Amino acid sequence: MALSLYVDTARWRAHQKSVLDQFPGLVPVCKGNGYGFGHERLADEAIRFGSDILAVGTTYEAARIKDWFSGDLLVLTPFRRGEEPVPLPDRVVRSVSSVDGVHALVGARVVIECMSSMKRHGVKEEELGQLHAAIEDVRLEGFALHLPLDRTDGSDAVEEVIAWMDRLRAARLPLHTMFVSHLRAEELARLQQQFPQTRFRARIGTRLWLGDHEATEYRGAVLDVTPVVKGDRFGYRQQKAASDGWLVVVAGGTSHGVGLEAPKALHGVMPRAKGVARAGLATVNRNLSPFVWAGKQRWFAEPPHMQVSILFVPSDAEEPRVGDELVAHLRHTTTQFDRLVDR
Repeated sequence: MALSLYVDTARWRAHQKSVLDQFPGLVPVCKGNGYGFGHERLADEAIRFGSDILAVGTTYEAARIKDWFSGDLLVLTPFRRGEEPVPLPDRVVRSVSSVDGVHALVGARVVIECMSSMKRHGVKEEELGQLHAAIEDVRLEGFALHLPLDRTDGSDAVEEVIAWMDRLRAARLPLHTMFVSHLRAEELARLQQQFPQTRFRARIGTRLWLGDHEATEYRGAVLDVTPVVKGDRFGYRQQKAASDGWLVVVAGGTSHGVGLEAPKALHGVMPRAKGVARAGLATVNRNLSPFVWAGKQRWFAEPPHMQVSILFVPSDAEEPRVGDELVAHLRHTTTQFDRLVDR
């Protein structure tokens, strides 16, 4: 009895292939919780489709995955002086986003991040002159641009990359490899056509692993079903049942990420209205669970527990049975499953 991640493996891998075909030289990203699949599974998939490199989030992730993936490991979090040293093999490539960082990584393999319109981290145009001397002491693997997902100002992602290519060229810095994020396939093709001497490598995680929503499905197993009538008290807080129905104990609680949700960027009137409505219902202890039964998302009977959730299913719905599995709409990047089932 578990919270399970079911994977339609053939469909999932067909989607991976479609992305790999669109982005030649793609760098698969495996960070955080491995996009819900786990680092080891994604490392296996990267080996299966023949990737020579795998991008991870941190040095700690690189240390955990180094025995699972024998190719290069690109650490995406930029190096900082004073960070805790983590023993890593020479095939690990460090991202660095400052001239000082490059100076501190003598002999290391590095990718230098440029400050994009994300304005998160990266060397700035006025610092490029200082880089020329700094890169003599490192093994430069290329430059990188982490680009925004949305461009509400109407700007062109390709033009942003070209502008940085021009700056790097003017500073007489090598342009043999550019690592880029969040470009469309046609945008990458335009760049490759315009700069045939440069190898563009797209760093892709979400689109590669989670781009086909129908390929994966979470399900929580029903552990217990208890009938209640209106007014019956139940649970830690001894709340009253609002009507006749069943209390359904289902696998999947806060330790799995159930009931935990990262903030979302809402666009449009309808999504914002729904957000306001959900917040209002939460103030009267009405919280919609991610579990679906008989075609409807069901309400939590009380806040989810550590490993299980208790739902209320009204009597006008079909009675769940122990061993049934309820589909759960969960965010892959915040969910920890008990078991993964390939279908």
